[in-house]
Amino acid sequence: MTIMEKKRIVLLSHNDLLGGAAIVTYRLMKALHELGHEADMLVFNKTCDNPHVHQLGTRPVRGWRFISERAGIMMRNGFNRRDLFKISTASTGMNIHRHPLVKKADAIFVNWVNQSTVSLKEMQRICDMGKPVIWTMHDMWCMTGICHHAYSCSNYLQQCGDCPYLGPKAAPGDLSHKIWLKKKKLYDSTDIRFVAVSNWVKQCAHNSSLLRDKDITVIHNAFPSDLFRTYSDKPFTIETRNRFKNIIAFGAAKLDDPVKGLTYAIDALNILMNEAPEIAAGSVAVFFGKTDRDDLFHKLRFPHLACGTINDHTVLHQLLVQTKVILSTSLYETLGGTLIEGMSAGATPVSFGRGGQTDIIDHKVTGYIAEYCNPRDVAEGIKWALAANLDREKQHETILRRFNANDIALRYLSLI
Repeated sequence: MTIMEKKRIVLLSHNDLLGGAAIVTYRLMKALHELGHEADMLVFNKTCDNPHVHQLGTRPVRGWRFISERAGIMMRNGFNRRDLFKISTASTGMNIHRHPLVKKADAIFVNWVNQSTVSLKEMQRICDMGKPVIWTMHDMWCMTGICHHAYSCSNYLQQCGDCPYLGPKAAPGDLSHKIWLKKKKLYDSTDIRFVAVSNWVKQCAHNSSLLRDKDITVIHNAFPSDLFRTYSDKPFTIETRNRFKNIIAFGAAKLDDPVKGLTYAIDALNILMNEAPEIAAGSVAVFFGKTDRDDLFHKLRFPHLACGTINDHTVLHQLLVQTKVILSTSLYETLGGTLIEGMSAGATPVSFGRGGQTDIIDHKVTGYIAEYCNPRDVAEGIKWALAANLDREKQHETILRRFNANDIALRYLSLI
């Protein structure tokens, strides 16, 4: 079959529209439709009314399997609730290989399918059907024993074991090593085609003991750049338009997630407040995202606004159109959706480079890659971005070229 022939594609995902991995999967489905192919999502949690998105199983079955996996983890991590959702075992999942859409499909696109969506045993059954299986790595779970991000742990370079997330239960032959063995058996007996969403994810996979011998293709996430153009009919707020020359925006689903590195952003902004008061005088830092902490910004002396979660796309677009600098100090980032959104709207990104940010930013050309965990260099990056005054339309065009949804869909089809 050639990529121009009409195909039936099934995309597997835990959610339809909740979370970054789900959203980009949904965008890929829509891009496949635009190219004339049949594409449907099978999901554990459905929130949209799109008829091409289908929820798996019944509510009691989903609930039981979800609780079963989480309970199994709790029993093996010393009943540590704090890290409960930082790991997954794929010990339970839904019955997918018998689904009518899967039986008719020409190919199966597997995305983020943890938390009882697809078990490792079910993945084996899907692969045994003889259809092309393309598995997109939205985090590190495919290459580790059980964790979604290894952070500073290097055990995944061997065979896992002694897992930091298992606390008193950690041991050379612990749960992480046992799941590593199950993944090894699955990968050795199947022809799964792995996709990394950034070159950083690919490099991590090639360093890992599970995937170092596998062919891995880098395909970036699809991005609807037409939704984040460089102009808007209305300002984010009248106050921001009239009072501030420069908006520095920082966004995350959960601002107080340690991985987002907010303290480095706060330290960098305070350095600017101390050493470049002329910048602070005409600027405001706008933070958007959820937080459970009332004291999150109590050390920040730079002028700022905390907006909470912005669910309205129009409002977010209005903010980004006014934004001069889109700032990220994430310690790890598989790609960096907020940076892409901001840059598409014309902002200049400033970020650390530990992750997929380097696939988005060309240092001192389209943005600034700061030295890792160095707030002073982040401050320098903000100063550079404000002084560079990059052409906003060219920023948008860069995103359009790199993350065009139809081009990305064609790259996926070429793997079938």
